[in-house]
Amino acid sequence: MPRSTPALPVRRLALLLGGLAMFGPFSIDTIFPAFPQIGAQLGADKVAMQQTISVYLIAYALMSIVHGPLSDAIGRRRVILGGLAVFTLASVGCALATDLPTLLAFRALQGLSSGVGLIVGRAVIRDVLNGDDAQRLMSQVSMIFGIAPAIAPIIGGWILGWSRWPAIFWFLVAFGLALLIATARWLPETHLPEQRRSLRPVGLIRDYAGIFRNARFQRLAAASAFNFSALFLYIASAPAFVLDILRLDERQFAWFFVPTIGGMVLGAFMSGRAAGRISGERLVAIGFACSAVAMMFNLGYNLLVDVPSVPIAVLPMSLNAFGIALVFPIITLSILDMYPQQRGAASSLQAFTSLVLNAVVAGLLSPWLSSDPLALAAGAAAFMAVGWCFWRWERQVRRRSIDSSGEQPAMPSEIV
Repeated sequence: MPRSTPALPVRRLALLLGGLAMFGPFSIDTIFPAFPQIGAQLGADKVAMQQTISVYLIAYALMSIVHGPLSDAIGRRRVILGGLAVFTLASVGCALATDLPTLLAFRALQGLSSGVGLIVGRAVIRDVLNGDDAQRLMSQVSMIFGIAPAIAPIIGGWILGWSRWPAIFWFLVAFGLALLIATARWLPETHLPEQRRSLRPVGLIRDYAGIFRNARFQRLAAASAFNFSALFLYIASAPAFVLDILRLDERQFAWFFVPTIGGMVLGAFMSGRAAGRISGERLVAIGFACSAVAMMFNLGYNLLVDVPSVPIAVLPMSLNAFGIALVFPIITLSILDMYPQQRGAASSLQAFTSLVLNAVVAGLLSPWLSSDPLALAAGAAAFMAVGWCFWRWERQVRRRSIDSSGEQPAMPSEIV
């Protein structure tokens, strides 16, 4: 760790940052089993209920461009604590909502606050560790983070077994409070005053413009965003995929989420183990290859069967998630290493790119494609292919740079 950064046991830091990254996915996935009940009570159809996801993601995306620069200016710890406090209060509002507009308003407030854990947490990792160590910690956090989408709908289904849908949001209140206490007690400030940047709007706009205009940032951010959207299309379509296509009930979301997130956790574990042993570029290539095999299998299966069924229908998502987990730490750390003085801003802009795409997926593409399993499979394959094209473009540019100058942008496992 850098000498100026307060020491913190890496295992504790991984658990804390993993927990902070979890409350965003918890906000999305825990309520999936309650969609029919919420819709019936609030008089909302399936399309209207889908907006509880899209409004959350739009707010998340808009605020994501603020979290990182704010943490660059006033410190990581303050921003995380403030976000947790707002998230907890917003969850109280969701639990007390008696109509859809009120619920959507507080869902938006949840979205405005819940990005702090994931976005600022990435900057914390790069504040305290370098190279292979940063890749290992990023992978450990990804493993913990990956558990959230698997257990969130299961918890939501259990809660519905003994109570009604507001109890799910009271659970999120308790989860937010627990994270707030843990952060206040254990997370030191990793971005010290002498390292901070100004919050002047002109400076922020100039920083963002410089990052966004960087062609290498654009390629890497697009590769990561489109690659993840292949999986997110199924996550956003989970109510239709599980209840209508697979014909399961609201307590059987585990059939989709457990194999999928199991693949992601295994991929994150393998990424951590590979740090220092396999080059970042090769690891990304392996990840995209796994995703390509998954997409081809998924398309073939849905072409051959009229009614998809478990377990075969969910196996491609597991392999795709495995591939994504190999790719994500390498690309994310590559972006952060491009801007050592603006890690928060770089993390924010990467998250914003992905979240805008996710909002489009959840609000437009998922309602359009989720009634047809073959359309879902084709949409996911298209996203993966676009992500791979951006990565291939980045690799070609990188190799031309090597040929012309003998120097190259370092991948995380090559950083000393």
